[in-house]
Amino acid sequence: MKLQFVLLTSGLLVCAAGSLAQEKQIKRADLPPAVEKTVAAESAGATIKGFSTEKEKGETFYEAEMMVNGHSKDVLISASGAVVEIEEEVALDKLPAEVKAGLEAKAGKGKILKVESLTKKGKLVAYEAVVLTNGKKAEVQVGPDGKPLDHEE
Repeated sequence: MKLQFVLLTSGLLVCAAGSLAQEKQIKRADLPPAVEKTVAAESAGATIKGFSTEKEKGETFYEAEMMVNGHSKDVLISASGAVVEIEEEVALDKLPAEVKAGLEAKAGKGKILKVESLTKKGKLVAYEAVVLTNGKKAEVQVGPDGKPLDHEE
């Protein structure tokens, strides 16, 4: 099963299956050695904002939140140190035209507040946008080609 985690401002993680999992803030010293090694590699040149951990279906995952060149980058790491997913903020005006058009079409009359690229196993799988419509925030996704996805990533 593909895993997807979307960080919400409430501090909860929402799994693609719809179950809620409590995110627990931790210190860098609490990271297992394999995770620390991955964090060191992934955070080169970045400012680390914090770390968290959560369990999903009995498996523990670690998330490193960082800022790179003025934008956010969140890296989800398995306990073995493997990168599971990277969510990296992308400026709307830096997106490929077809991706921007696809997100704007899915946003409808809503305002796009933030866009992130989603990378899994080293492959760009989707773009995700936070959209504000009538005072409510929602997320929309399109594939790397700007077309709708068969399923959310």
